[in-house]
This record gives sequence, structure tokens and C-alpha cells, in this order.
Amino acid sequence: MRMFWNSFITGPLLGLFWALIVATSVAVLLSFMTGAAFRPGLIGCVILGGLVGVAALETRMAGLLVAGVSVLAVVMSYTGVSAIHVSGDAGLVQHVMAGVGFGVALGWPMAVILRGCPKGVLTRHEWEDAVIRFLTGFGYIFFTAAVAIPFYVMVMTSLKTQGQLIANPLDFTIDLSQGWALLRSYEELFRDFRFGSYLWTSFYISILTVAITLAFSIPGAYAVARLRFKGQTALSRSILLIYMVPMIVLALPIYIAFSMTGLRNSIMGIVMIYPVTTIPVALYMLQGYFRGLPAEIEEAGLMDGLNRLQVIWKITLPLSLPALASVSLYVFMIAWNEFLLAFMLLDDPSKFTLTRGIASLNSSEIPRQHLMAGAVIATVPVMALFLGLEKFMTRGLTAGSVKG
Repeated sequence: MRMFWNSFITGPLLGLFWALIVATSVAVLLSFMTGAAFRPGLIGCVILGGLVGVAALETRMAGLLVAGVSVLAVVMSYTGVSAIHVSGDAGLVQHVMAGVGFGVALGWPMAVILRGCPKGVLTRHEWEDAVIRFLTGFGYIFFTAAVAIPFYVMVMTSLKTQGQLIANPLDFTIDLSQGWALLRSYEELFRDFRFGSYLWTSFYISILTVAITLAFSIPGAYAVARLRFKGQTALSRSILLIYMVPMIVLALPIYIAFSMTGLRNSIMGIVMIYPVTTIPVALYMLQGYFRGLPAEIEEAGLMDGLNRLQVIWKITLPLSLPALASVSLYVFMIAWNEFLLAFMLLDDPSKFTLTRGIASLNSSEIPRQHLMAGAVIATVPVMALFLGLEKFMTRGLTAGSVKG
């Protein structure tokens, strides 16, 4: 079925929208990097976006598109119809950076977005492919910016001095000539604010939470996945029902109960309550993986004289190492990042977790760069752990989803 969409309508239209996205992204990026004022220009985006949309249909040479758009963007940056407006006191370098950045980010992606679009009327499949590639690119840019910009601001702020923040709080550039002095906020956190103790407390609480969670969830998930008993189906389907109750609703009862039993303001209390929030999701993830394992292997072990616990220890668990790694990582991240319970139950600074310690920095008496440095310290370890073990987590989350 032929659509009314013509390639010479689709090309410029997608080019216009992509030019606006690119101009905004490049302007924000250059403003953060250089401290100069960059802003997108509507008229320039309409002109260059439309031209590139048409040119991408005529040629598949992405390099030629990039070069042409870059030159035009640099020239137009000196006029009032620029795709990216540069501040009046900016030099040639800023104009070239804006033009080349815009050209690369517009020309090459448009060649990809309009790849396979013939001249003339497009079929539904051809038009949808172009739109999907456009939306995919937009999604990458949007979600990358949503994650990267706050982290960049956090890191840059942590490297500032109090005088620099007061002089210009929106300047996120740094002076590399300061050398190791850039890390003064981190040094002061460990020296004056006991952040080494907070890190250690969060680490061993998270490790204990992982150990307790696995100790309870492995036999529980195995029972749900393998054994036959009354109410098995109902139990399997209701594992995650606890997450239908917001933790803030349970906060007051937990606070009262822990105060009455003397567990408030103690590490033991935190270690007891954290697994309550992690065992259900661990049960859910593991029982799906256990169901995906061949039951014949376990039956062979039983026939060879192993009891059920030996089968779990010698057969099931070795085969489930990817799922166990995934669950351990997920539980560790939950315990490491947990804030509400730690904030509610811990008052003694000597027992603060990392998140509770960061909250204590949120004060008018403590420089803002120390708060940002604390946030970086809390974020980087778990981010590195996640990126290093991401394949295990992905494999564990999708385990049991396909059978046969």
C-alpha cells in the first residue's frame, strides 16, 4: 500500500526536527564545556535541516554531508540566522566548534535516518523505518542527556572552590592547572567528615544484605519452582505483592517497632530490615531461573543417591551462577542506595551509611561542593560495579522468560 508521504516531504521534515534536537544538544554541551553562551537558532535549523533532508536523499555520502553542513553552519554562525548562536565576544574557535559540532551531529545521522528511502512516494514500511530510526536517535540523545548532564554538573561542582561557586554558580568548567588541588573537597570529606567510615559501613551492610537475601531466597525460590505443594501457584504469583505497599506507608510502624525493641540507631536493625525489601525480588528472579533449568539433571542426581539439599548445592547452584551474580548485584545496589530507612533509623554519625552521611552534608553550614563530592563517591563505585557485571544482570533478569 502506497502512502501519501513523499520522500521530499519526509526528508526535510525529519531534517528540521533533527536539526532542532542537534542544535539544542550541541549548544548545551558547548556551554558546559567552554563556559561561553551558546543557544539554538530556529531559522538556521529550518534552513540547514531542510537542506540536509533533501541532500541525504540525493547522496549516501555521509562525509560529504558533514563537510557541507559544517562549513555552512560556521559561516551562518556569524549571521542572525545561525543554527547555533554564539555569544558576541566569542572567537573563531567557538564558531568553528559550534559549526563543526552541528555539522557532524546533523549530517551523518541524517544519512543513516534516510538510508533506504527512495525518491518519490514511500511505502508504509519505508516511511516507518525512517521514523523509527529518527525516534531511536532522539531516544539515545534524550536519555543520555538525562543521565550525563546531572552527573557532569555533580562532578564539576565537586571540583570547585567556595569562591568559584559564589562568583559564578553556572560555570561548570574547571581549571586543570590546579592539579591535585581540584580534589580538595574529596580529601576534606575523608579527613573531616568521616566518609571512610560511611563507605565501610555501607559496604559491609550491603554484603550482609546480599548474604541474608540469598540464604532465604535460594531455598524459597527452589521450593516454588520445583516442589509441589498446596498454594504453590498463589505463592508464586503473590511474591511481589509487598511492593504494592509504598515504603513510606510502612515507615512509621517500622520506626515505632524498632524504637520499642531497642533496634533503632543500630547497625543490626538496618541489617535486619534491608533483606525485607530485597528478598521478594530475589525470590521472583531466582524462581524464574530455576524453572528454566532442565529438571532431568536434578532427577539424575536424586537417582544417584543425592538428597534434595545435595542436589541444590552440587547441581542447581553451579548451574545458576549467572542468576546468582545478577541477584547479588541487584540486591547490593538496593542496599547501597537505600536512604529512607537509614535516614529514619540512624541518628548516631558513627553508624551512618553513605546515603545517610550525604544527607547530613545538606546544610547551609557545609559548602555545596562537599555535598556534590559525597554524591560522586556514592555513585561511582556502584556504577563501576554495574557496568562491570552488566552482562550477568541482563542474563539473570531475562532468565526463564523463554521456555522450550
